[in-house]
Amino acid sequence: MTGPEERGGGALWLLRTNSAFRALSISRVVSFVGDTVSLVALILYVADTTGHALAVALLLLVGDFAPALFAPLTGAVADRFNRKHVMIGCELAQGALLLLIALTLPPLPLLLALVAIRSTIGQTFQPASRAAIPALVRDKDLEAANSTIGFGTNGAEAIGPFIAAALYPFIGVSGVLLVDAASFFLSGLLLTGIASLPPGTGEPEDGPKEPFLASARAGLGYIWSVPAVRIIALTFCVVVAFNGIDDVAIVYLVRDTLQAPEFTVGLLLGGVGVGLLVGYVLLARHHRLASMTALLLAGFAISSLGNLLTGLAWAVAAAFVLQTVRGLGLAAMDVASNTLLQRLVPGDRLGRVFGNFYGLIGIAAAVSYLGGAVLLDATNAPVTFIVAGVGGLAATIVAALTLPGALRRVPQPPDTPPVRANLGVFATQRDTYVVQGNQVTDPEVIAELHRQGITDTDHVVEIPTHLLRDLDP
Repeated sequence: MTGPEERGGGALWLLRTNSAFRALSISRVVSFVGDTVSLVALILYVADTTGHALAVALLLLVGDFAPALFAPLTGAVADRFNRKHVMIGCELAQGALLLLIALTLPPLPLLLALVAIRSTIGQTFQPASRAAIPALVRDKDLEAANSTIGFGTNGAEAIGPFIAAALYPFIGVSGVLLVDAASFFLSGLLLTGIASLPPGTGEPEDGPKEPFLASARAGLGYIWSVPAVRIIALTFCVVVAFNGIDDVAIVYLVRDTLQAPEFTVGLLLGGVGVGLLVGYVLLARHHRLASMTALLLAGFAISSLGNLLTGLAWAVAAAFVLQTVRGLGLAAMDVASNTLLQRLVPGDRLGRVFGNFYGLIGIAAAVSYLGGAVLLDATNAPVTFIVAGVGGLAATIVAALTLPGALRRVPQPPDTPPVRANLGVFATQRDTYVVQGNQVTDPEVIAELHRQGITDTDHVVEIPTHLLRDLDP
């Protein structure tokens, strides 16, 4: 009978047996809960103190769009420095900024600047954490690992507003922001449980490096130069550019088309969240039933078709079901895109690719909000949903025709064992691996080592790659 170790473990098996991945997963949930709580508090604070919807829109804009402008640089940081140190530094810096905001409650211009800086630091964490996953888990466990991270972060975002609603009346905006600051400090503490994650693959952290700006440009160039990576990134962004407006269009669909009560908006948005969480659970348990390429294309198609059919919905119940199905597609898009990039991109460029990937998605979302708003004003919600769905499906068809061939042309990596940072193994550029061993304490083994003239002290040895090809730590 095949066990989890041979066929790839599920989410619970990973969390139970892999302490480093467990630390990363819990830290993500903790900081995402705090982050969502503070966003609700800041929205209420800005709305109460300014009385202008534009001010709230600016708050959301600097939090979502500003980090996208610095994506090439934030990704380069993840590839240039020890990723463990980058993640811990980002969490502590975000905690310190939230502490400053909580204690001063600055005027709007300064508040927007601080929120933009904090969001940019958060954008630096994202590629570092995604690029770290292949070093923490086996290749066969990447799907389960990405599903686990997705479930935890989206679950945290779902419960965050409820926590904010419970805390805000009692401790106010400053108190809620202090809670968020504490969540980032706790997250940073949890991340100390991860072993060192040197930058890239086989690149010494203190060795000669490419100039920083040139390194950032190389990250953008890599996405464009590798057809499979380019198709994944561009299709994802086109699907987002067409479908990102749905959060706004739902408001008008409920009010003008379905003529339902306003609370129905929350119900439909909640349907997407339910679909996301169910999707992550299913993928964590059954990810081996489909290839990641098929899963990615299915995610594009399902998420787009969900919006197209929502435009034809005749009742709230039908729209709820369709948006829940759309959430399933979004989960598939997330897990499949992250897993494919982690397998396609070399470790020394993975942070930059993820940084630019998330930055491009942020720009696509902004395009969707602006273009979708114009379309909404010119037509109505059903037309907007239908256009969004048709555009996303068209992009999916193009990807289905081009991506499989591009993936077949990707050069296959050499048959080498996986690099596991938490096991003291790293690759060199001489087709060897450097392996750190533990000091032997077994008396019988020590006696045998002495008989063979070998000491029992710690050893760091360099082993040719071909001798380790069958190793699967």
